[in-house]
Amino acid sequence: MSQRILSIGICCYPTYGGSGVVATEVGMEMARRGHRVHFVSYEVPHRLKRFMQNVFFHEVEVPSYPLFSQYAPYSIALASKLVEVSSSEDLDLIHVHYALPHAVSAFLACQVLGTKAPKIITTLHGTDITVVGNNRSYLPITRMSILASDGVTAVSQYLRQATYDKISIPTKSPIEVIPNVVDLEEFNCCPDQVSNIRSSFCRDDGAERPNLLCHVSNFRPVKRVPDVVQVFARVCKEIPARLILVGDGPERSAVEQLCRSLDVEQDVSFLGKQDSIAEIISSCDVFLLPSETESFGLAALEAMACCVPVVATRAGGIPEVVTDSETGYLSDVGDIETMTANVLRILGDSQLKAALGD
Repeated sequence: MSQRILSIGICCYPTYGGSGVVATEVGMEMARRGHRVHFVSYEVPHRLKRFMQNVFFHEVEVPSYPLFSQYAPYSIALASKLVEVSSSEDLDLIHVHYALPHAVSAFLACQVLGTKAPKIITTLHGTDITVVGNNRSYLPITRMSILASDGVTAVSQYLRQATYDKISIPTKSPIEVIPNVVDLEEFNCCPDQVSNIRSSFCRDDGAERPNLLCHVSNFRPVKRVPDVVQVFARVCKEIPARLILVGDGPERSAVEQLCRSLDVEQDVSFLGKQDSIAEIISSCDVFLLPSETESFGLAALEAMACCVPVVATRAGGIPEVVTDSETGYLSDVGDIETMTANVLRILGDSQLKAALGD
């Protein structure tokens, strides 16, 4: 029996966050399987910056108008674009990542399309429920958009339960947990690249720093990047090490200042935003994720796929990704001393490090 070819619309944020990454990866995989995938956003998702057969991008343009100078109505423009794309491409379904504004815009578009409306699948990723959607200003519309969806998924059991609790979704409304994914053709152990990348992280005086720690995030307060630096500074007192920080965001200046105050700035490399991080991660010895909360922790999964042990916090959905003492170590949020001890334990025992990586 031949497979039915679907026409799929995907709405996501095109930024470096996990929701946009997963949305893009899922869309590209559907395209590889022969389906026609239409990304609808204000910018090309950063993982989509290469041509692929069966993949199309539709830019959402918000009209410039004096009354909209301060608050441009992106959600309305997105709904209009979804009506246009659905009509011209005969979409079978719209897969929205993040409840606000994407699920709301999809619902509005389907109201306009009437009997020709596609199905709506909403994937919840985290702060759309725990922060934004839980705000009194957005709670009713968030709840409505979830209940109006034809299918709802969450990336972890933690987020599923949070949706029921915080958004007052009745438990009879099914929310299916589908964990986030990584492309194992991209994220894996890369022995051919490891030596080249590791050799580039030497001090100017030529001293080798064989122990590499890594952190990847958007440098928001919830990621607790200063905790990464605090752990690293303590590790440096015991063994030679270097820290690689990938990403950018509002906390970067404060983190740079903390590096200077702790006198470790010479051993910290700020790489900024990177389109390809798999080779960087696979070159490191330990991945640090001290977040205050994570609905899933995609960066941890990417590190694990690269055979890199993870030292993280026991927060949100992270324990569903990282198994304590099996693929890494978990500790309480803000417990710098325990995280430091766990890093030193891994770096001091090559057999343990290999076992955790495997």
